Amino acid sequence: MTDLHQLSATALARLVRSGEVRARDVVRSFLDRIDRLDPDYHAFLDHRGGRALADADAVDTARARGADLGPLAGVPIAWKDNLVLRGEVTSAGSRMLDGFRSPYTATCLQRLTAAGAILLGRTNMDEFGMGSSTENSAYGPTRNPWRPDCVPGGSSGGSAAAVAAALCPLALGSDTGGSVRQPAALCGVVGLKPSYGRVSRFGLIAYASSLDCVGALARSVEDLALWLRVAAGVDDADPTSVAAPLPGLEPDHRDDLRGVRIGVPWELNGPGLEDEVAASTQAAIDALRGLGAEIVECSLPRVAYAVPTYYLIAMAEAASNLARYDGVRYGARSSGARRCEEMTTVSRSRGFGVETQLRILLGTFGLSIGYQQEYYGKATRVRELLRADFRQVFGQCDLLLSPTSPVAAFPLGSRVDDPLAMYLCDALTVPASLAGLPALSQPCGFTTDGRPIGLQWMAPPLREDLLLQVAHVFERQTDHHQRRALS
Repeated sequence: MTDLHQLSATALARLVRSGEVRARDVVRSFLDRIDRLDPDYHAFLDHRGGRALADADAVDTARARGADLGPLAGVPIAWKDNLVLRGEVTSAGSRMLDGFRSPYTATCLQRLTAAGAILLGRTNMDEFGMGSSTENSAYGPTRNPWRPDCVPGGSSGGSAAAVAAALCPLALGSDTGGSVRQPAALCGVVGLKPSYGRVSRFGLIAYASSLDCVGALARSVEDLALWLRVAAGVDDADPTSVAAPLPGLEPDHRDDLRGVRIGVPWELNGPGLEDEVAASTQAAIDALRGLGAEIVECSLPRVAYAVPTYYLIAMAEAASNLARYDGVRYGARSSGARRCEEMTTVSRSRGFGVETQLRILLGTFGLSIGYQQEYYGKATRVRELLRADFRQVFGQCDLLLSPTSPVAAFPLGSRVDDPLAMYLCDALTVPASLAGLPALSQPCGFTTDGRPIGLQWMAPPLREDLLLQVAHVFERQTDHHQRRALS
């Protein structure tokens, strides 16, 4: 049999349910691979070891008894370090949460275990989700399995690197402005940000509450459809979750895209792209046209304001959300201060990293008296105009297409002193986040030196079915996703 680590989540679950493979053997193979390879990449902050094997034994015992196993039976899944698991450490990549153990479990993790999945371990991330390279983690950077001298993207870089290195078949991330899709592109895997509210945020440590989404990364579109069937649905613990029906997500085995109108907004498909990114995207457009899709040239006039709008909203909401970490209510308390104000100042200065402090300060300014309507208020109005642009363009086409990132993976340390250059890495992903749209990144090519390039799909709200089906057709007609960073 093929090495277990090379199989998809869908294939592994099928083998475990049929009894051809034991869940224990699946989990053991990935744990051994993590121990052997992850010291070079630092995708994981820790793994559950014996507890994961015990959970796998429980799946095997249930199968031996003839019990019905869940759709993810025996599949090892990693999760980003901002999703809480009862009794276990969660740090959000920050020293501010040193030693914190959660008293409850995130809904998305509960649903995975109820479906038979095995929780494997926590993955590295930019502190509180604030970054595009996973260099802002308090626990050190993650390296890209394709090029260890390059970043994996962020902020879900640990999850993307874990899937790319075949340390797990499926990993959870969070996407506020592209934090699942951008690392998926840079690591050559598939990443899905569902519609806002499609998957419960209960148990996700908040960054920007009006933007945060739980997403997932895998090596195939089919695996993401399997995950979404398990994870989606209304949750009484999350008032922003939606009860809208989830259309059928079974992969569409059609061989063409006749009748599908694919919009190509010029604002997201030209300015600022690296040459090889633009060339790979154009090759993908040509392939889609060859599959029978109608390519529609279109425009999103207000998308030019997406990056400043996103950062004003995200930083303001981050400043509000992170105000609770003061060393009294939440967060590590620094000793030696003589007054309460001094204790809070010292605790936050030591607990938060430089990038997080910068965003808190900018967000606090944007919410200050006399400036809130000028900055945060105006940004929310621009967001509504951008949503109107999307509504109009979806009247002309079924899906929108662009590169996921304007650049391929860049060298570690090359952008840490240039915040603007780092923020512009999100220029193509933040529009879908601001509009609450489902969006997916999948591989569409490689640079001449072997770095992956990602293609981004965007669909109307709650149309994950269309998004996944069209991406699945492209995947079946190309071979980009079959290349592996490591054997």
